[in-house]
Amino acid sequence: MADYKAPLREMNFLLHEVFAAEKLWAELPGLAGAVDRETADAILEEMAKLAANTLDPINRSGDEEGCHWNDGAVTTPQGFKEAYATFCEGGWGGLLGNPEYGGMGMPKMLGAQVEEMINASNISFALYPVLTNGACLAIDAHASEALKQKYLPKMYEGTWAGAMDLTEPHAGTDLGIIRTKAEPRGDGSCSITGSKIFITGGDQDLSDNVIHLVLAKLPDAPKGPRGISLFLVPKYSVNEDGSIGEHNHVSCGSIEHKMGIKASATCAMNFDGAQGWLVGEENKGLAAMFTMMNYERLGVGIQGLGASDRSYQNAIEYARDRIQSRSPEGVKQPQKAADPIIVHPDVRRMLLTQKALVSGGRALSTYVAKWLDTSKFGEGDEKKKAEGMVALLTPVVKAFVTDMGLDCTILGQQVFGGHGYIREWGQEQLVRDVRITQIYEGTNGIQALDLVGRKTVANGGTLFELFAADVQSFIDSQVDREGMVEFLQPLAAELQRLRESTEKMVAASQEDPNAPGAASVEYLHLFGYVSYAFMWAKIVAAALPKVDADSFYLGQVKTARFYFARLLPRTQALAGSVNAGSATLMDLEQELF
Repeated sequence: MADYKAPLREMNFLLHEVFAAEKLWAELPGLAGAVDRETADAILEEMAKLAANTLDPINRSGDEEGCHWNDGAVTTPQGFKEAYATFCEGGWGGLLGNPEYGGMGMPKMLGAQVEEMINASNISFALYPVLTNGACLAIDAHASEALKQKYLPKMYEGTWAGAMDLTEPHAGTDLGIIRTKAEPRGDGSCSITGSKIFITGGDQDLSDNVIHLVLAKLPDAPKGPRGISLFLVPKYSVNEDGSIGEHNHVSCGSIEHKMGIKASATCAMNFDGAQGWLVGEENKGLAAMFTMMNYERLGVGIQGLGASDRSYQNAIEYARDRIQSRSPEGVKQPQKAADPIIVHPDVRRMLLTQKALVSGGRALSTYVAKWLDTSKFGEGDEKKKAEGMVALLTPVVKAFVTDMGLDCTILGQQVFGGHGYIREWGQEQLVRDVRITQIYEGTNGIQALDLVGRKTVANGGTLFELFAADVQSFIDSQVDREGMVEFLQPLAAELQRLRESTEKMVAASQEDPNAPGAASVEYLHLFGYVSYAFMWAKIVAAALPKVDADSFYLGQVKTARFYFARLLPRTQALAGSVNAGSATLMDLEQELF
């Protein structure tokens, strides 16, 4: 396996040349003065070192050893405790945290690049801090001041970790039927009783305490999702002076034996009268939970992106070294018995597909992070617009980037041929690790339903028009620039295709209740490919003036041409499926399956 090298050149290109991040950061009222380019570049360089020197070396060994469970205690693989200590010493756990409680207050646009490096080097390790970050977001936004003061500083430090406890054995997506109970204790806290499954980092040996955010129902709560509350439940009680107290009747009953991410502890958790404190309002637990969901779902998309880039890095190194047969154009390396496989058209197809999807996904995740920053730190109409863009694009970046993530890891494996199927080269681990990203934090099918149902049909396409207006504004701003027409014309045509499919789907949904579900996955993919086209057009706009000065920029433009010529045409088939209706899906009787 190739050693991981963070793509710092491309990350800096996106931040500073494509999206003008430092200008945005200076203009956002809640962020002004918090970060400049020098600081941002230094942060990325330091994480690149940590990812390459500390996290990447324990990735394969962590997969081979996995986590262990013994009598309620979870042990992570060798080297993880030391790596976690190094991670915490660098202050990485508080990178995006609220400065009032010890965080650094950095923007998500910067955090997205940091997360990619962590995930590309070691997805299993990345899951421990990412769950803590999510818990901190919910606590910071909804908990009482006392809870914030008591828990956030230690969680930003990494001394205490976080976990999100949603799923139950009988209740996955349908959280309204959860059974975990919360009984008031008369002292402002509640007694939490119930069981949760699939809890990432529910227990581990990395931190001194685990702070669980648990969905539960109070007595006489309304039925369904409107009766769910959110509670903070520490593994160990915390004394008034901040020290750790007694065990809080929170236990790990077992860990799952999984296809991938084996060094990440996926736990079954039991709460046996554990003491917990309400976060936010009674019966408004889902609203509190969804505060962090947009960040977490973008984070899962970035997991798919990280695995994609790791697979591409491995594959390109292998393709340059592996010699097999001669080039169709004639001998390229006469001094050797054969030419490197990178000369063969089909190998180049696989590599370029990876490169185009990885760079497109990196740009889209940065674009969505930009809107997250604006929704968090902005004001007025721009803040409201950003909230709408985040709502619309979150399911796209979560589902499409992870679907492409699996495709990219498989393509990388295919470049290796038989060597990609054995453990030695690391490609099969990436395929196994990335697969979960399509499943957790809401399966990609659920993301597609969310995009179509709540984010499009429910508002008659109003949120879609926000995105369409942004694309059109870009097209209008570039229409007179030399060299842009070959990208702007197809982008405009694809935007129109997406708009027509959106309008037809919204209209069909008024008559056919199955129409949204029937079209949802293909519609999300259609949206994804058009979004990547938008990103590639923005990349070209930034790169074109510099193609003669630096080969990096020429590579960006040539990859964009490949994307527009070879990948974007997939939208034609997707639009056909979106517009086909639900009849052929629903007409087959169950007994005929």
